[in-house]
Amino acid sequence: MSNITRRRFIEESLFASFAASAAAAIASGGLTSSVLAQQPKVDKNSELGIALISAGGRAGDNIAGLTKDNRVKFRFICDPDIKRAEARAANFETKYGYQPTPISDFRKALEDKTVDVVCGSPCNHWHALAAIWALQAGKHVYMEKPLTHNIHEGKAIVAAQKKYGKVVQTGTQCRSAKNVIDLAQFVLDGGIGEVKFARGLCYKRRKSIGPKGEYPIPEGVDYDLWSGPAPIAPITRKQFGYDWHWQRLYGNGDLGNQGPHQTDIARWLLGIDRFPKSVIAYGGRLGYDVEMNDPAFVDAGDTPNTIISIYDYGDKTLVFETLGLETPNLNIPVGENIGTQVGVIAYGSKGYAIQGGVRGQSYSASFAYDLEGNEIKAFTGGDNHYVNFIDAVHANDPSKVTADARTGALSAAVSHLGNISYYLGENNKVSVDDLRKTVAGIKSQDDNSATLER
Repeated sequence: MSNITRRRFIEESLFASFAASAAAAIASGGLTSSVLAQQPKVDKNSELGIALISAGGRAGDNIAGLTKDNRVKFRFICDPDIKRAEARAANFETKYGYQPTPISDFRKALEDKTVDVVCGSPCNHWHALAAIWALQAGKHVYMEKPLTHNIHEGKAIVAAQKKYGKVVQTGTQCRSAKNVIDLAQFVLDGGIGEVKFARGLCYKRRKSIGPKGEYPIPEGVDYDLWSGPAPIAPITRKQFGYDWHWQRLYGNGDLGNQGPHQTDIARWLLGIDRFPKSVIAYGGRLGYDVEMNDPAFVDAGDTPNTIISIYDYGDKTLVFETLGLETPNLNIPVGENIGTQVGVIAYGSKGYAIQGGVRGQSYSASFAYDLEGNEIKAFTGGDNHYVNFIDAVHANDPSKVTADARTGALSAAVSHLGNISYYLGENNKVSVDDLRKTVAGIKSQDDNSATLER
């Protein structure tokens, strides 16, 4: 496991302090932007101009979701890798008959008054700053999860949304999924009795991202712009794109990548809308030296591929399990093949609720079971997350979105707290026996020892 250097600690502390100060300044009206534009309210019959930030993998879903709505038109596709922006724009023209303008610097799109909406899926370290700049420029914002790269940024985005009054939707699509909405209402109405414990799962096999080294900047990439608010550091991963997820300067590991979906739903099913009282996390970046058959192998990632986070809310407990090696489904205690690998299980006094790929079903289905494992009720229906966002923009009403800035910031913060707990203790390596003793002493609604043994 990697160490947090003194320089790294100072950099992150300064950035965190700046973000907190920015939040206070925005709230008091003291922070302005050179591109701040007084945009008129969107006419309900008008065509919304969209600037897409990032031409990577999530951009494809953003485009597919938004182009289904005939009320939008893409104006720009922005990416520090101009070749990627150009390729995405050309592909867009092939599919939809017109080509948005490819640019490397999205700030140019913020200055364009034909742009009403910024839709973003850049690297995590860019999410907050891009969203805040867009709000200052009078644009509505759809930003992928996690909404922030750290906790302080969440405060800043919430303050900016409140100050500028624009719509912010976080890309946690399950908030708009009918099956999850109905499941949550069923649970909150007492459908499985009293619920004091929920478990989020991310059992995703993640192979090594390759050896840590020093790699060249890819041709066509404006690395200064790509780095943005992060320090300009050497590229130490072989694959420049996507694998930044597993380096903490830019990403948040799978706890921050998948976690904001499942911890969001777990909070929802538990009925908790606040920060936990305490957090404990344990794990590591495990198995890759075995995978490479080399005990000296150092993987380029520095986020844990295996981390268990236990969140104590006093009367309730939330556990999130991030397991990056081969792992079978987790079933409910009385169910055989009634479980999930990426989803949520809520444990009630009268039964269980499961969201996420249950019994081979797609994510458009959720289920409730009694204490014997008999199905009580099935919930179906996918999401209309993009439609929900566009409806809110046309209504100029931030309250109409299902995953607003505060919701996105809070659910991202749950993941950040787990990572913070891990990073603070990552130099304190303990034996499995010592860990068993520690975990057994944690008072919570979960059987923490059973979780450890998995």
